[in-house]
Amino acid sequence: MKLRKYFGKGGFTLVEIMIVVAIIGLLAAIAIPNFVQARTRAQRGACIANLRQIDGAKTLYALDNNLASGDACAMTDLVPLYIQRTPICPAGGTYTPGTIAPAGDPTCSVHGALQTLIGT
Repeated sequence: MKLRKYFGKGGFTLVEIMIVVAIIGLLAAIAIPNFVQARTRAQRGACIANLRQIDGAKTLYALDNNLASGDACAMTDLVPLYIQRTPICPAGGTYTPGTIAPAGDPTCSVHGALQTLIGT
């Protein structure tokens, strides 16, 4: 008798479980888009850092080799002397160093030119 009284009322009802699942679904619907936006912002920030590194290496390369504005520059000219290893775009794009400044900003095939990304 005593066992039946103890085990008779335990557990959750279907309605209670459905309410918990609905609350978790609502929280997930709010949180997941924020995670996607945070990932996109992080990739963009890493891409800007890589493009700045390429731009600085390109400037050093131009100074060391007495290059004029508008002269061509390739990634093979910069790696490994001015950049330790070839930067990899976190979004899967490729980098192009462009010409020697001021006309040729380094660009990413996914995010665009450096000056466009930083807003100047």
